[in-house]
Amino acid sequence: MTEPVVIAARRTPIGEAGGALRAVPVDRLGAAALRAVLDDVDVSAVDDVLLGNVLGPGGNPARVAALRAGLGEQVPGLTVDRQCASGLTAITTAAAMVRAGAGEWYAAGGVESPSTAPWRAWRPRSATEPPRFYDRAPFAPAEIGDPDMGPAADLVAAEAGISRERQDAFAARSHERAVAAQDAGRFAAELVPVGGVRADERPRRGFTPQRLARFRPAFTPGGTATAANSCGVNDGAAVVLVTTEQQRRRLGVPGLRLVASRTSGVDPNRLGLGAVPAMRELVAEHAPEVVEFNEAFAGQALACLDAAGIDERLVSPDGGAIALGHPWGASGAVLVVRLFSRMVRADGPRVGLTALSSGGGLGVAAMWERVG
Repeated sequence: MTEPVVIAARRTPIGEAGGALRAVPVDRLGAAALRAVLDDVDVSAVDDVLLGNVLGPGGNPARVAALRAGLGEQVPGLTVDRQCASGLTAITTAAAMVRAGAGEWYAAGGVESPSTAPWRAWRPRSATEPPRFYDRAPFAPAEIGDPDMGPAADLVAAEAGISRERQDAFAARSHERAVAAQDAGRFAAELVPVGGVRADERPRRGFTPQRLARFRPAFTPGGTATAANSCGVNDGAAVVLVTTEQQRRRLGVPGLRLVASRTSGVDPNRLGLGAVPAMRELVAEHAPEVVEFNEAFAGQALACLDAAGIDERLVSPDGGAIALGHPWGASGAVLVVRLFSRMVRADGPRVGLTALSSGGGLGVAAMWERVG
């Protein structure tokens, strides 16, 4: 009866960096999703709040968001950083705490606001030297190899033999599915309006493979990753409520039971493949009917799916990160929210998989079952 189950799942709209959510900091984004999840279920308090965050102000954004959401000073907070896998790691960590009997109620997810993230700089080595600004922290020692995401995605796609045409078709389908889901109102029940923003900002109408073929390589001369078949830089938050199977039955609500989760590591130079070992383990034991895999880059996503033996047509039925956006620390939690809508709200497939790769060659995957 201590099996972990997600019984509520909400997210903010996902905005482009510098776009609709540009003035909303991480604590306000996180607080909006936290408050909505707790309002969905008759729960007066949680044991802890776990939020993934990659590029925030430091400190403990999970605690600040919990206080801003009015959860009470007695509720602690834990901020998790496993780069793009932070949000899913926060959820699987909360599930492990439920299974261990540490508590019965955990709000877990992730939040990211590149629009409001502070500048980062290395400390000058002398009083006359200016600070050296940098975009990201090291993910691996330089002597091992620590490539930027775009060139690494080009490498993975080339080694896996993923053609430019296949990547563009995959990206166009992601946008087509996201626009269709928006038009049909399939995001409405999961979205939490923030600052007057009520819809995801990124999905594009009319993104056909023919139109995407016009885009030039974005990262490597002769590469296949472009601005159109890659994700954006995005703001957003997503939170789920994790509890025990006993509490779910008491409330009489459906949910997603965590069947199993795995983490994995690979060569940091091929960081986009980080989730493959974890996915292979889970898929060997369970057959997912639907998959939410984070589409950081079309070529990288397809290389992972092929390596794990997953049919690309099962992935992101309502569009993925290429269309919806990739708010780094929140993206893994967005996957769970999307799966919850597909499997629980829509009374859909019985078994589903969430997975993503992250900086440094890391990966997290989780298999879920609809219950109730």
